[in-house]
Amino acid sequence: MKKLTPLADALDHILERAQPMDVVESVRLQEALGRVLAAPVTSDIAVPGEDNSAMDGYALRAKDAGQALAVSQRIAAGAVPEPLTPGTAARIFTGATVPEGADAVAMQEDCVLNEGVITITADVREGQHIRRAGQDIQAGEQLLAPGRRLRPQDLGMLASVGVATVRVYRPLRVAILSTGDELLEPGQPLSPGKLYNSNRYTLQGLLQGLGMEVIDGGIVDDDAAGTREALSRAAASADVVITSGGVSVGEEDHVKDAVRSLGELGLWKLAIKPGKPLAFGHVQGTPFIGLPGNPSSVFVTFCLIARPYLLKRQGCAEIEPPSVRARADFSITRVGTRQEYLRAILSIDGEVMRVSVGENQSSGVLSAVSRSNVLAVIPPGMTVSPGDTVEVFLLDLLSG
Repeated sequence: MKKLTPLADALDHILERAQPMDVVESVRLQEALGRVLAAPVTSDIAVPGEDNSAMDGYALRAKDAGQALAVSQRIAAGAVPEPLTPGTAARIFTGATVPEGADAVAMQEDCVLNEGVITITADVREGQHIRRAGQDIQAGEQLLAPGRRLRPQDLGMLASVGVATVRVYRPLRVAILSTGDELLEPGQPLSPGKLYNSNRYTLQGLLQGLGMEVIDGGIVDDDAAGTREALSRAAASADVVITSGGVSVGEEDHVKDAVRSLGELGLWKLAIKPGKPLAFGHVQGTPFIGLPGNPSSVFVTFCLIARPYLLKRQGCAEIEPPSVRARADFSITRVGTRQEYLRAILSIDGEVMRVSVGENQSSGVLSAVSRSNVLAVIPPGMTVSPGDTVEVFLLDLLSG
């Protein structure tokens, strides 16, 4: 029997061949969510541009706080204040520029106003409630490096320094093909021996979650000539071709031979569960990934193998999702020979993270994935007792 390939070895092989995208374009900030930066972004300005108030209250000199102070001016956000007259206070609002000569802000809750004069009821120290110029961002500071996949908070930060456009990599074009005579599309009448094509929608959603362009090649029948034609057509229009099904050892699994005839194929039996069969190669020069056909296997192998490959191709600097440790609310007494990725549910019990698993972990049971929010990792040869700590990957991070 051929030895099973460890996941890490297969992933290293694939990632070594992941050439990052080299097509760059400029997009408006409001169109940049999820895109990958191709050039560093540096701020031309300081944020905040001037010392400003962190509170609604009164700007003053700290040494004057022990006496009654006349209110000499009112400063709203956006206004340009006059220098502060010594021995007075300025009514000031959150975000407004602190006037020259003031070195503290007293909260309005700590001040009593009577006929234009304030008395301060709390201690005031120099620098109190003042946000210093440049404390957030310095002029000339690099804010984001190439390879950053832009998040909403990144866009907000870039907007805060006046950036209107960014240089990003073109979205990766990924063609997906579903193989099998047994497949029907949702909406068609179900007949004996047939089943609905769930993999198409799983893969489409996963790719869209990564911000990539999906080229839908539809269903490919179990036919050698048709499979070659579909793969050739997909390779001509895409940066990567991904198939589900057709890479096992069955007589009707034509994808392997079609890929070999059109390019090059490496085929592994991975030491993971679910998702043992996996193919990688190229079709007429276009990289090819062949995933298993079972729905849960498609999801798991995409997240563990296709996802990091695609992210590296897209130019992402960070391709490995973080994991956390959680306390098991389940037991595994049977020692496995493959690393298992259990579809599981993470919950918070006080300050303790707990993970539970459903009974049916079959590779054909997609409902277990839908109900889950994590993958719990069980290394080969490991048993689990309730209370043991296990590693888990958050599905929201794996699928987006």
